[in-house]
Amino acid sequence: MLALTWVLVNAQAIQARETPIPVENFFKSAQFTDALLSPNAEFIAFLAADTSNRTMLLVMNAQGDATPTVVARYSNLDVVFFNWVNNDRLVYGISDKKTGAGDTYAGTGLFAIDKDGKNSRQIIDRIRSIEAPKFRMLPASTQFISPVNSENSDDVYVGQPSTERVNSGINLFRVNTRTGQAEIVSVPPNSGSFLQDQSGQIRIAVSNRDGITGVHYKENKNTPWVLLNKFDGTIEDGYVPIFISSEGELYVTARNGKDTAALYRYDIKKKALDASPLMELNGFDFEGRILFNSKQNKIAGIRYESDAPGTLWLDEKEKRIQGQIDALLPDRVNNVDIGRNPDSDIRLVKSFSDTHPGSFLLFNAATSKLTPLGEVLPDIDTSKMAYRDFVRYKARDGMEIPAYVTLPKGRPAKNLPLVVMVHGGPYLRGGHWNWTPAVQFLASRGYAVIEPDFRGSTGYGKKLHEAGWKQWGLAMQDDLADAREWAIKQGYADPKRVCIAGASYGGYAVLMGLIKEPDLYRCGISWVGVSDINLLYDVSWSDTAGNAWTKFGMPKLIGDQQKDAEQLQRTSPLQQASRLKSPLILAYGGADVRVPIIHGTKFYDAVKAHNKKVEWIVYPEEAHVWGLLKNNVDFWTRVEKFLDENTAVK
Repeated sequence: MLALTWVLVNAQAIQARETPIPVENFFKSAQFTDALLSPNAEFIAFLAADTSNRTMLLVMNAQGDATPTVVARYSNLDVVFFNWVNNDRLVYGISDKKTGAGDTYAGTGLFAIDKDGKNSRQIIDRIRSIEAPKFRMLPASTQFISPVNSENSDDVYVGQPSTERVNSGINLFRVNTRTGQAEIVSVPPNSGSFLQDQSGQIRIAVSNRDGITGVHYKENKNTPWVLLNKFDGTIEDGYVPIFISSEGELYVTARNGKDTAALYRYDIKKKALDASPLMELNGFDFEGRILFNSKQNKIAGIRYESDAPGTLWLDEKEKRIQGQIDALLPDRVNNVDIGRNPDSDIRLVKSFSDTHPGSFLLFNAATSKLTPLGEVLPDIDTSKMAYRDFVRYKARDGMEIPAYVTLPKGRPAKNLPLVVMVHGGPYLRGGHWNWTPAVQFLASRGYAVIEPDFRGSTGYGKKLHEAGWKQWGLAMQDDLADAREWAIKQGYADPKRVCIAGASYGGYAVLMGLIKEPDLYRCGISWVGVSDINLLYDVSWSDTAGNAWTKFGMPKLIGDQQKDAEQLQRTSPLQQASRLKSPLILAYGGADVRVPIIHGTKFYDAVKAHNKKVEWIVYPEEAHVWGLLKNNVDFWTRVEKFLDENTAVK
């Protein structure tokens, strides 16, 4: 009987392995995208897909016990973002998510509408034109910034790129969503980001000119702008404003002489940080936001991210509510939205984990009832998803490198085929504790995945970040090889079955890895990858051509074309293409303006004659990210076949 049970159990396990989760399940568009409470917390607006898989905007009462009202719906377009203007009115933008970026010739525009679907008005045009915009409609280059922080206002803030040579920032406007009337808001030249207080007054502006960042303050609408500080914007020794109260309490993130950034109060009169931080994380930069109780005029909580996201509640009531919700939804991150009316019993919850793409729920604190609103990806069986763990490993020079490791579910964590997944940027934080489609797809096929936040990455302190300056193809590359070595020493990875994969900078690292250390990787998967650093400088149709990043950031962080010419040549995959002999997927989007396809065509032309194991893929309508389901399914199906041929999951 025991033998029969063993046979049946193993037969079921084999059958499960032979019936993989469909590729499209991982890369479908979200069915429930976003949700927001109205300022008074009496209604909730959300984005959800209809039966034609078009995203529509709906509103329902916050008790969750009534049929939602469809506020905006299009047969051939999707609502892609929205926000409440006040308790009765919303704004939203539209696009066609079923069309690739290269075939999209219209912007999102901006539309205003009442929560009952009436009194619609277009605020921003969708079509770029040399003709004057329609009456009281702003041109398509205008971007929505935020609602005005006032429940009694029908206004929003929007910005237009400045066309003045002496002003590289944006022109800020305050627009009435009922009349379309726009008035210019006075801000310092070269300003690109702003903070408003709880009354809707713009109080902080951040400017950037020739790589120098300035932080400006305005006491009230009748006083002039005052420069608080200025500093080199290409390094991280200044501070970043994140919140200001109506009383002028300014909160910023700053290093203040330490390795990691923390949350500080900034004394505007003294033009100095407080001596002690409000929140400091061990081994992580503070990257989060303040949750403000506008009724009591105090900080209610602080949202942050360490190895996983979290919330520190200072308000005892909210701390108690968070505890109730966490008990109902264990082992998940439950972000609780208090809205602008914390006196209400209603809380909106966005819940997710490493194995769960996310869901939206309403919690009633008076009844302790949790009401589901919708699942982000309802076709994902969370019980079959793999866990994602945060680790730190030591590089060859002793530096600690953060990474996330995902091991396939249902397989022994030993001698697995491994994918070293390299993030793009590269000067950003790549890994987060969440559900990631590409990683979960690979894990579902039996692959272990390690995602190093190699030196140069942000989010873990100044030392790690600055250690990556001018290290493309050098120490940054070594960190990836050391990630591979760590996974092997842990027993997770089979050293003979390791592949390197990545997009953008990650694609560059794939090419350099196969060139520099061909014995370490059986194969490589590079998509939208940089093939030559000089092309980043020289290609005039890139969206970074001639901007401040190219002029001031790249020479300092990547390398100067003149001063570092020899190094840029030595670390150029294109210049060493003859050395690449390994199997390779090389994929590009024909409409990519971040890493234009010339990076791919030049490299493919240089490698195809001597390496017949290169699979060349072009999606003409795609940009820097695959946006269409059909292309994601095609690409990852090819990846699965390619990996199976070169690393052979046992």
